Amino acid sequence: MGNPAGVRRDFEALEERRFLAAELIRKGVHEAEVARQVGVCRQSVNRWAQQLQARGKKGLQQAGRAGRKPKIAAKDLQRIEKQLKAGAEAQGYQTGLWTLPRVAQLIEAECGVSYHPGHVWRILKSLGWSVQRPTGRAIERDEEAIARWKKSRWPALKKKPGARNARSSSSTKVG
Repeated sequence: MGNPAGVRRDFEALEERRFLAAELIRKGVHEAEVARQVGVCRQSVNRWAQQLQARGKKGLQQAGRAGRKPKIAAKDLQRIEKQLKAGAEAQGYQTGLWTLPRVAQLIEAECGVSYHPGHVWRILKSLGWSVQRPTGRAIERDEEAIARWKKSRWPALKKKPGARNARSSSSTKVG
């Protein structure tokens, strides 16, 4: 079943639900009724009852942190973000573009932690950064000449709707 995509589990609320079920079990309420009251399946209530009997209320507590601990501390992330804001040129790159491999190199240089460039985007996302693509424009581009062309030449080239009573080239259209 699980949670919908992007929705985090509220571990405190889940623990409270287990404790509520434990209280009901201790009062002698049938497992099926406990399941209905706390909104879970009967098998979950049965498992909680077994844990309650084996380990007491401690058996129903949160397991703690889910997943692997982060390799980078919060203070290190602040340092990395400060370097990112300074720009790629400040790090010695020719352009101001931060690519994932460049960010991975920055993290390794600052924190001594190696990340595959394909995973660096998660760190950037946690810092509130998003993908930005530079506009590809030619250095020789003349904006004034383009504006003149759009104003004078383009209207003459642009297709215009034909006359209302003009004959159609469609074989299915009468007229």
